[in-house]
Amino acid sequence: MSVSILVVDDETDVVELFRQQFRREARQGTYVLHFAYSGEEALDKLAAGIEPQLIVILSDINMPVMDGLELLRQIKTRRPDLPVMMVTAYGDDERRRRAGEYITKPVDFDFLKTQLRDLSAAAD
Repeated sequence: MSVSILVVDDETDVVELFRQQFRREARQGTYVLHFAYSGEEALDKLAAGIEPQLIVILSDINMPVMDGLELLRQIKTRRPDLPVMMVTAYGDDERRRRAGEYITKPVDFDFLKTQLRDLSAAAD
């Protein structure tokens, strides 16, 4: 069964990094990766519906216009059940507390994949 992950980051090189790191899982049909380059685009995709089932949103915190923390608030208003993991390169403890679940950059993809397997199993 395939499940979807939405990656939100204003840096375009993140797309290639995630595609490279999830190449095997995408080819096997485990995960379908979706990308948004802004908080607004992510909300539009969420409103339109993402298939197959969306199990998590991974969002950068520092983005122009709508930062990741505002995106998190918007998502939790619309889909309180949907897990959101914030991705940050900063050690700002206040931002991390507000973010809840977070992953630090550079991303430890082995750790992330373990987290995603747990979310995927919970979605079954």
